[in-house]
Amino acid sequence: MVITHNLGFPRIGAKRELKFALESYWKGESSRDALKGLGAELRQRHWSHQSALDLTPVGDFAFYDQMLDMSFTLGNLPERVSGFHGDVLDNYFRVARGRSAKGLEDHSACCGAGDGVAAGEMTKWFDTNYHYIVPEFTAETKFALDATRLLEQLAEAKRLGVKAKPVIIGPVTYLSLGKAKDDTDKLALLPRLLPVYAELLNQLAAQGVEWVQIDEPILVTELTAEWQHAIKTAYTILVKQTTGKVKLLLATYFGQLQENLALACQLPVQGLHLDAINARAEVSAVVEQLPQDRVLSLGVINGRNIWKTDLNAVLEWLTPVAKKLGDRLWIAPSCSLLHVPVDLNSEQKLDADIRSWLAFAIQKLDELKVLATALNQGSAAVKNELEANQAAITARRTSPRANNAAVKAAVAAITAGMGQRQSAYAQRASKQATLLKLPAYPTTTIGSFPQTAEIRHARSEFKAGRLDEAGYKVAMQAEIARSVREQEALGLDVLVHGEAERNDMVEYFGEQLDGYTFSQFGWVQSYGSRCVKPPILFGDIARPKAMTVEWSRYAQSLTAKPMKGMLTGPVTILNWSFVRDDQPRSVSCYQLALAIREEVLDLEKAGVRVIQIDEAALREGLPLRKAQWQEYLGWAVESFRITANGAQDETQIHTHMCYSEFNDIIESIAGMDADVITIETSRSDMELLDAFDHFNYPNEIGPGVYDIHSPNIPTQAHIEQLMKKAAERIPAERLWVNPDCGLKTRAWEEVIPALTNMVAAAKALRNAA
Repeated sequence: MVITHNLGFPRIGAKRELKFALESYWKGESSRDALKGLGAELRQRHWSHQSALDLTPVGDFAFYDQMLDMSFTLGNLPERVSGFHGDVLDNYFRVARGRSAKGLEDHSACCGAGDGVAAGEMTKWFDTNYHYIVPEFTAETKFALDATRLLEQLAEAKRLGVKAKPVIIGPVTYLSLGKAKDDTDKLALLPRLLPVYAELLNQLAAQGVEWVQIDEPILVTELTAEWQHAIKTAYTILVKQTTGKVKLLLATYFGQLQENLALACQLPVQGLHLDAINARAEVSAVVEQLPQDRVLSLGVINGRNIWKTDLNAVLEWLTPVAKKLGDRLWIAPSCSLLHVPVDLNSEQKLDADIRSWLAFAIQKLDELKVLATALNQGSAAVKNELEANQAAITARRTSPRANNAAVKAAVAAITAGMGQRQSAYAQRASKQATLLKLPAYPTTTIGSFPQTAEIRHARSEFKAGRLDEAGYKVAMQAEIARSVREQEALGLDVLVHGEAERNDMVEYFGEQLDGYTFSQFGWVQSYGSRCVKPPILFGDIARPKAMTVEWSRYAQSLTAKPMKGMLTGPVTILNWSFVRDDQPRSVSCYQLALAIREEVLDLEKAGVRVIQIDEAALREGLPLRKAQWQEYLGWAVESFRITANGAQDETQIHTHMCYSEFNDIIESIAGMDADVITIETSRSDMELLDAFDHFNYPNEIGPGVYDIHSPNIPTQAHIEQLMKKAAERIPAERLWVNPDCGLKTRAWEEVIPALTNMVAAAKALRNAA
């Protein structure tokens, strides 16, 4: 019999219950017990959704992030939080966001940190839009097991009769994704780390656990011989130290094993999970090389996109594998379902045709059940389900709604000249300086200002039909006017309109483009309490009319200072959408580039002379293997250039990238040829600027000096210190001063003092020059 299981379930709740509970707790409006109670309620609900599975993941629930959970399980806490006392959960939030709940930062007398601490660095989880808190290591790092969280969740599951499979991050992936804060060789820490993992596995065995899922997605990346050896060493030692008391299912996902395939098959674990969506071509090799006493788990349902699985096509190739492996075959989604929304049944307003093409997390588990039944009992047992699935697949494939001949013709007509500015940067910069008349160290923000309760209320009333379009426009103009007033009072040099009218930087544009549709409740977690609702790109993309011009024109009418037009770039719109899987991603990206290019030209015609085209997600689209990077970077950078480079020399083009380790693609970043690039650097203490030690970046750059993902307010002295570090690598005349990212998630009472300090720092730097 084929076994069914899951690698992880969305933790936020179908109605974002976890988000609201976290934010209530952080504001001091609800208790710690209430938050923990909500967590238990969500876990119980999510386990019930998975009750048809043979094995259900336990430990995949986190109050912020699974990597941070692993750090606390391993006792690997940054020294800066070691002096705090109180509940472990509050220290957890201090690492995640710089502070815990309001009213709990009362440690200044005894711990000297009443204003919070530096939050842990945050970056993307492989090539997804999910973020994790980066583990920190030094030569002095020690590990000490605290399995309380996992054991408590396991006990909950056992009381509820859940067929539990605990889930943990593997030791080599944990070390690989962490960051050494000194010159420590991370692999030198492995001998200290493995006994703690062995102790954890032995404790799980003592609780009667049979199988543990141990995630090592690092195996789908290019590993040096040292890291390959570390994988082999780690599992040899773990099996020896646990004496086979628990069975290990080593899970890989997001890509192919390639040169690591033989290594993965030879590891002394009892099972191996392969992502059969991304590594379908490797299934036969793994079947042949995996020892006959090992389980093979195949991820046959796409855990990262929301299209229905072609179940008949899967059965066609999977049935022979099932016959060969018998009881050794397990099936699951390709990866954790963390990356998709919870339940399609919540969607009552989606177009019926498009809705019939989709599957969210619960529906993906239903698909898994159909496949298992067909394999175990024969296709006739699920004949109706398979026929309904085939009808939906065929309808989508043949739908005229997904195809636009004019858009296809426009993409075919793209020329190399469309990606070229009229003049080189030096000539453009001179013209822009004459026009804009900016001071040294010019100040700006990244685009958005706080999305206040008033803004959200007006948007909600407008969407519900209780506020007409004229009334909504008046409300948004009032918020724009407020943003402009505040910026002028602060003394910022290049202003933004604040994006009051925008629900999300991708959704806002998708709502106005042909080829997109939207869910009501299709939320996925980006980090902590931050959730996004990715647009659904189902067809060819076209721009029926201008999308931002009216708002930018109004904002510019309120000030004599330069007003940035704010756009989201084609690569970010692509990477932050659920993208159609029936054509190459590059084709969809070129379609988006042509649409946003039209918006750039219309903004320029309206007199907007500074235009920011955000490409926050450029790096996360990189293939996980460097050998495949150039193909992606080729079409991604060209898409940006097509979008931006129809502009006149006098128009200053900005782009923004947040939480992107881009040192290894700096030449491609420079190839975008934006006049100004703004980047996140505050959490990494300007480490991202190490790229400029060996690369002469030709254009202007704004290294972020205000960590907007933390409620902590940076001091003027701290900002000056960061900018002086930046000036060691970038000529001062090409430096801007700005926050890391947009300010929509912050409150005005945080934003005003932070920006006041930022402007004061810029003025001090000018005076010192």
